[in-house]
Amino acid sequence: MSRRALLRGAGSGLGAMAMAAMLAEDAQAAKVHDPTVPRKPHHTPKAKSVIFLFMEGAPSHIDLLDPKPKLNELHGQPMPASFGRPITAMGTAGNTLMGSPRKWKQHGKGGIWISELYPHVAKHADKLAVVRSCISNGLNHAGGVSQMNTGDILSGRPSLGAWVTYGLGTANKNLPTFVSMIDEREPFGNAKNWGSGFLPAVYQGTLFRQGPNPILNTKLSEGQTDERQRGRLEYLDSLNRGYMVGREDDTGLEARIRSFELAYALQSSGPEAVDLSKETEETKELYGLNKPETAVFGRNCLMGRRLLERGVRFVELYCGSGSGWDAHSNLEGNHGKWCKASDQPVAALLEDLERRGMLDETLVIWGGEFGRTPFNEKGDGRDHNPWGFSMFFAGGGVKGGQTIGSTDEIGLRAVERPAHVHDLHSSILWLLGLNHLQLTYLHNGRAERPTMLGGESMVKELWGG
Repeated sequence: MSRRALLRGAGSGLGAMAMAAMLAEDAQAAKVHDPTVPRKPHHTPKAKSVIFLFMEGAPSHIDLLDPKPKLNELHGQPMPASFGRPITAMGTAGNTLMGSPRKWKQHGKGGIWISELYPHVAKHADKLAVVRSCISNGLNHAGGVSQMNTGDILSGRPSLGAWVTYGLGTANKNLPTFVSMIDEREPFGNAKNWGSGFLPAVYQGTLFRQGPNPILNTKLSEGQTDERQRGRLEYLDSLNRGYMVGREDDTGLEARIRSFELAYALQSSGPEAVDLSKETEETKELYGLNKPETAVFGRNCLMGRRLLERGVRFVELYCGSGSGWDAHSNLEGNHGKWCKASDQPVAALLEDLERRGMLDETLVIWGGEFGRTPFNEKGDGRDHNPWGFSMFFAGGGVKGGQTIGSTDEIGLRAVERPAHVHDLHSSILWLLGLNHLQLTYLHNGRAERPTMLGGESMVKELWGG
């Protein structure tokens, strides 16, 4: 063999190796943007799925999960200067303090304090880890709801469910990976709360509505057959794929193509997933479907469990969407309504997941966008409080029967083990096997991550870490 032939052969071989590596990278990149491809977590997960029970409007922690005897002692008095005077949404910081009329009791072996407003949930106290020292930055609902969903008070970033889908992919082929369900109205921020932000659009959540057809456009129109529908979709797909040539960076177009395929799959799997007629009467009664005050959220909780069973990875259920819990006045009437609406369904979900052997792999989260103030608004209501509020977690590797952190004597500010929304998000991701520092996406030349520049102080007490 001549020297020229040897060099030519070696060069071709090296070129082929380089081409193979580049093609492999391209294939991997394609998988990264394909939510139908399951992906390995960063570490062994404690939970495989999430169901986030979002009490929109902000429930009062000092009337539900964080009793404050000192606040009752100071009822009707000005707030002592030692607590500081915060800037509030409605300018109520100068109003007098308002104690809680609630009766409180310790529950379970862990002795968790829960008020009379949540008697059904109280029966599951030993499953709960109550974080009493949550903190957010949103003074109003738009910012608060946005931050609890996306990590930022300003809209535009990916939602937590979108990040989870991006990081882990799907566990099913015929249903969305990420679902949001509403009850009465659209929540503050609407679709931005389950949007994908700067992530590829395929990672956005799917909205399920109230009524007999929670998923829009999944029923075949009159006279349409499955064969004709398949043919139409294949033709439409060929047109869209042709249009995509030279527009490969248009993730919205790719998401639209994917949505048509998902819609086709949903026509067979979707109706079955949300069909509650197959559930036993005992199960329906457990969730409160037989009572008007619990029927709506109970139905959503039961559908949420069915979706989890079928491989949906992230489910968010809104209770009081459109700020139903927003008790600026008549706290008693407001919380009386929404606690009745949610107490039995939440307890039923915990019980149902446990008896089906699903609770250990399902992380259940309960909370709103912030808490409420210890001083009054309009005499019988409470203002917004992002400086210290409560959320609880259960299942999915969570060590139950414990209270984590605390607020001051009147429930205004977190003082022990503060947990910012970013810390909560990094903790949720960790339980799912994702390290928030490694879960990145290159956007505008910057490696973005779900917790922005925070999340360093994970609430490891949740799993005993």
